[in-house]
Amino acid sequence: MHKKIPESPSILIRITIHTIFILFWFGNSFAQNSDHPEVKARRGDGIYNLLERNGLPAGEYLNKFIELNKSKLGPNNTLYEGRSYLLPVATLFAEEPLFGKEHEKVRIQDRKLEGAIFYLVSGHGGPDPGAMGKIGKHRLTEDEYAYDVTLRLGRALIQHGAKVYFIIRDPKDGIRDEYYLENRSDEYCYPHQKIPLDQNQRLRQRAAAVNELYKRDPSSKYKRCIIIHVDARNRHRNIDLFFYHFEKSKSGEQLAEAMRHSMKVNYKENQPNRGYNGTVSSRRLYMLTRTNPTAVYIEMGNINHTRDQQRLIYPDNRQALADWLTEGIVKDYQSRQ
Repeated sequence: MHKKIPESPSILIRITIHTIFILFWFGNSFAQNSDHPEVKARRGDGIYNLLERNGLPAGEYLNKFIELNKSKLGPNNTLYEGRSYLLPVATLFAEEPLFGKEHEKVRIQDRKLEGAIFYLVSGHGGPDPGAMGKIGKHRLTEDEYAYDVTLRLGRALIQHGAKVYFIIRDPKDGIRDEYYLENRSDEYCYPHQKIPLDQNQRLRQRAAAVNELYKRDPSSKYKRCIIIHVDARNRHRNIDLFFYHFEKSKSGEQLAEAMRHSMKVNYKENQPNRGYNGTVSSRRLYMLTRTNPTAVYIEMGNINHTRDQQRLIYPDNRQALADWLTEGIVKDYQSRQ
């Protein structure tokens, strides 16, 4: 089901470095039977220790095991020594503490982006909040909303099997579901660098971090750097997401077009009368010209415009942004396989 990005509260929808993959079953002298591994019960085995011995937490997989093997079990769900039983197929997870306690455990849904590597850079941070807007007494700062969408995008990419490096990192915030995100200055640049106030130093620091990580995975043929910002214009200027790429980067242009197309398609499906006017263009921005991987720079809207603010402040909308951008990224990756 596609996510919607409504422009009013009444029609809202709801949607690493050091990524740790945990495969819950390793098998214990089993053969494959259909999609389920098969194992023989030993003397004294009960379901609990059979599952635990094969790396499956009994609390999570007990009922699944019983359902799979109900015709083979004895009274009170006992096991017969020497009889073969099917094991539930375990789920693959990743863990990323940057997402926060509620979101750090990530279920891998598929392998659509297996082999792809992403370097995600949210704008500003540390001593620089970036562009600022206001809703009533609430101040909106670019760095907080860009960071939240960046985390959500990274999580969605990991769900499709990608490796994700977060260049700007916050040890406390994680993915937040509040409307008004408190501005803090504790973000740092990978791996543990203090973010400088000077813009030129800040950009050099980020590009260097991306380029250093870029060297670590020489075998990957698909590496992309995505930089996320929020624009600031006259409060009367409503804008859609727009995308920049380096003028000499065909792969950057293709990725930007894929993401723009995904946004347009999803807007058309979910808000058919709204229209979408997001653009793709080239621009000689520092992060586009100085990073080694193909890079795309995204502006998510005008932090001073009422409708664009709704795109930012509602957590469902931020999630939809991440999901729709991910759809475009998947299409771009698959077109190159």
